[in-house]
Amino acid sequence: MAESTAPTDRRDDERTPLKKVMGPKLLLLFIVGDILGAGVYAVTGDIAAQVGGMAWLPFLVAFTVAGLTALSYLELVTKYPQAAGAALYTHKAFGLHFVTFIVAFAVISSGITSASTSSTLLSSNLLAGLDATLGDDGGLSWIGIPTGDTAALAVALGFMLLLAAINLRGVGESVKFNVVLTLIELTALAIVIGIGLFVMSRGDGDISRVTEFTGPGDVSAMVAITVATAIAFFSMVGFEDSVNMVEECKDPRGVFPRAMLTGLGIAVVIYMLVAIAVVTVLTAEEITKGADSETGVLLAVVREGMPGFPVSTIFPFLTVFAVANTALINMLMASRLVYGMANQRVLPSGLGKVLPSRQSPWAAIAFTTGLALVLIVVVENLAESTVTALAGTTGLLLLCVFAVVNVAVIVLRRDPAPEGTFRAPTVTPFIAGAACLYLAGPWARLSDQQVQYKIAGGMLLVGVVLWAVTWVANKRENRSSEFSDVDNLDG
Repeated sequence: MAESTAPTDRRDDERTPLKKVMGPKLLLLFIVGDILGAGVYAVTGDIAAQVGGMAWLPFLVAFTVAGLTALSYLELVTKYPQAAGAALYTHKAFGLHFVTFIVAFAVISSGITSASTSSTLLSSNLLAGLDATLGDDGGLSWIGIPTGDTAALAVALGFMLLLAAINLRGVGESVKFNVVLTLIELTALAIVIGIGLFVMSRGDGDISRVTEFTGPGDVSAMVAITVATAIAFFSMVGFEDSVNMVEECKDPRGVFPRAMLTGLGIAVVIYMLVAIAVVTVLTAEEITKGADSETGVLLAVVREGMPGFPVSTIFPFLTVFAVANTALINMLMASRLVYGMANQRVLPSGLGKVLPSRQSPWAAIAFTTGLALVLIVVVENLAESTVTALAGTTGLLLLCVFAVVNVAVIVLRRDPAPEGTFRAPTVTPFIAGAACLYLAGPWARLSDQQVQYKIAGGMLLVGVVLWAVTWVANKRENRSSEFSDVDNLDG
């Protein structure tokens, strides 16, 4: 997310155009970094636990669905080059304010659940890294590093508060800083892939596993692959954040299509290579153990593939940097959307308050941070794996949003398109929309994953309650509860 100007109430002031700083190379790095994010660290183990050695296949299927949906986004973002994203497209297609609100709040909720996933993953890896460096594993047993669930929960909550403090200072995520963190992410994943190649070269790995399917229990291959693809979708959803960069992109109609599709292609190749490294280095039992750990299975690959080497001590810290960037982008996005919706009086106007000294939307930041803190604590007690439940909920919310976007692109073809607008093949929005709805259904989740519907429903219920309260307040004051400027909904 690029450095942003201070929030202003756009009901009274004209919108200031954003500086166009994104060329094709920076945009490509932004997209690759945003897609990689926390996804591959969070879900690779769960995918391998579902389908065994064919863990690369769900990534490929998820990439196909995401790629088809990306074509719809490209048609819409080049046709309507504003940064409001899915909510804008929904409003232009259907003109129903409540539907627009639900889509916008679903995007907000997905940002909060994604940031909470990153926070939980970060806390476990940070504690593991500190323990390996300073604790018993590092030879300094006199420094006790707690690594249990309580300590991990405390660090996760503390990290969310740290993100709030950064957000309150009004410090946006600069493009150049995003490039640095993207390079860190790529370095960490290159280590995993390199370890996989090293293990295979010395004859210790078993590359034949990549064609073996070993589903859990009596689950059929079709069901297992469907479940694994729904899990994998969390790792492919980051590309939609790039839509928010359109107003800061040079020549978006010319640059965006190639950058987005290239970024998706690079990401899926990296994901598949990482999945192959995992199933080559680790046995099925080791994969299951790694998947059950909140630190993720990639750390297990590093420790097993190169035991005794310092890289296993460094890797948890690389993971921390990789997922921290994702969490910051998510919370900046969520708070800006809440601020924009409060300014347009579809959420309580109090959520639009700005800190005078910093000109940052403190009320929206406090609201989104508080919701994230409650979410982490509740899911910790509600699900067996906090990371898996939150990652799955993020994917579920965005699958629903993507389905709406795919329908919207079909409806909006009634409007004339400016010259140079990208046009998706006629059939792809139909296929992508149906695939997204299929992966959002209960048949794409095992019994212990059904909790995702409770989490997503609870998040959306909070939004609906706030909308209803705002509607009543606006009615008493003879004010409209409709969106006044959907094009500028991002604050």
